[in-house]
Amino acid sequence: MNNTTDNNPAFDVLVIGSGAAGLSLALEMADKATVGVISKGELTEGSTYYAQGGIAAVLDETDTVESHIQDTLDSGAGLCDPDAVRFVVENGRIAIQKLIDLGVDFSRDPDPEKTGQEYHLTREGGHSHRRVIHAADATGRAVETTLVEKVQTTNNITLLDHHMAIDLIRDKRGDKRCIGAYALDIKNDRVIAYGAKAVVLATGGASKAYLYTSNPDGSTGDGIAMAWRAGANVANMEFTQFHPTCLFHPEAKSFLVTEAVRGEGGKLRLGNTKRFMDKFDDRGELAPRDIVARAIDHEMKRTGDECVYLDITDKPVDFIREHFPTVYKRCLDFGFDMTEQSIPVVPAAHYTCGGVKTDLAGRTSIDGLYAIGEVACTGLHGANRIASNSLLECLVLGAASAKDILENLDTMPDAQALTPWDESWVRDSDEDVVVSHNWDEVRRFMWDYVGIVRTDKRLERAKHRIDLLQTEINDYYGNFRITGDLLELRNLVVVADLIVRSAMCRKESRGLHYTLDYPDTDAKQASPTMLDPERNS
Repeated sequence: MNNTTDNNPAFDVLVIGSGAAGLSLALEMADKATVGVISKGELTEGSTYYAQGGIAAVLDETDTVESHIQDTLDSGAGLCDPDAVRFVVENGRIAIQKLIDLGVDFSRDPDPEKTGQEYHLTREGGHSHRRVIHAADATGRAVETTLVEKVQTTNNITLLDHHMAIDLIRDKRGDKRCIGAYALDIKNDRVIAYGAKAVVLATGGASKAYLYTSNPDGSTGDGIAMAWRAGANVANMEFTQFHPTCLFHPEAKSFLVTEAVRGEGGKLRLGNTKRFMDKFDDRGELAPRDIVARAIDHEMKRTGDECVYLDITDKPVDFIREHFPTVYKRCLDFGFDMTEQSIPVVPAAHYTCGGVKTDLAGRTSIDGLYAIGEVACTGLHGANRIASNSLLECLVLGAASAKDILENLDTMPDAQALTPWDESWVRDSDEDVVVSHNWDEVRRFMWDYVGIVRTDKRLERAKHRIDLLQTEINDYYGNFRITGDLLELRNLVVVADLIVRSAMCRKESRGLHYTLDYPDTDAKQASPTMLDPERNS
């Protein structure tokens, strides 16, 4: 069945994405505005649901805001925006309290009289203090399910699951503000134009641009690609964080072994059981993720081994089962008992530190368009995200954007009648194999040429292939029926191009961007990599 159009529904605010950022914003606004929430799958099928570790915030009286700020700045390798860091960290306790009030069941401290803490706090890489609140090793699931249950029973929120945003719509008059988005209703195979006074991108990151990733299938950079096509600025796209420890097994698709395992004493070992992290960083296994991932990559290439091993067997069995029930059970599914043996791990693309450039209210360079969460670049993460600051940013910026939109809603133009999706040229195609092949190709050359370690030559090879693919995809997109696979491929190639362009601009090694041609950090390049569609197209 060909896609069909529909009358354009309108909301005060259209949120594209249903993770912690998008849903928390929707809840903040529902009392005073109508909100539409677009999710391209089930509401829970985003990165939030799969986040294991926790949320970093200053909750212990012996901890300080200044310490959390300094740890974040240190991990960000000189590229964090100090104002963004302070804003997010200072609002951490408020964000956590909101989740507690909503009913998120965080893990309790086993000995509150001794610690003075109601909730158990763990420590993760880059942090100098135990400040990560968590729900066992399934924090994201606890947060996401709580938010979903709340929005499902809240008036003024319309949930549009199994809808995939295609492109943003800009007013062709005046300030060319964003006035809505086209979305594919996947179940009914029709394209709908949704109007809104304000549009919020909360689509997550772009780690599916790589062959190996910890992310769910939907992390295809949709929001970043749509914003770029609409004319928004992006920043720091060269900084893709590779999580050091994903379970290595041919059937263990995208399963991340939480950093909290190392935070609670887990050691990284080679196949001969020898530890190796101490020779790369004095913090050993608790070094920032970029250092740990590069160290693992280095040792794998040096030894020719397919993986390294994560060992926490010196901890009591009950401790492991209690603190890491999800990891423990999942490892058992693949034949590994982490209470008795080391588990095989490898790095995998995990988090997009760059994204659509925003201010601390989530505003982009396009009027009426906001971006929050992993899709955005606020300056919090700099060149390397410290562990467990991501969910914190989702919550803090979700609240900040909601506040800004509500304060300005009365002065925003009403939703307009939108031009229906033009499908006069659409025809069916029997060439789905082309989309499948191109999807695989882009993810493979990104992994090989634009991965943990880069060179100018590798980047040039990747750029050449991207240029060829974009020509082919644009021809395919312009002639055949829209499908979810085609839309995701189109977006993947856009974000791959942005990653490569940004990496080519940075002639140094800093944070997550490491190149053999420029192995040292250059103080003269201590500024974000900014891409403007009008100048860099």
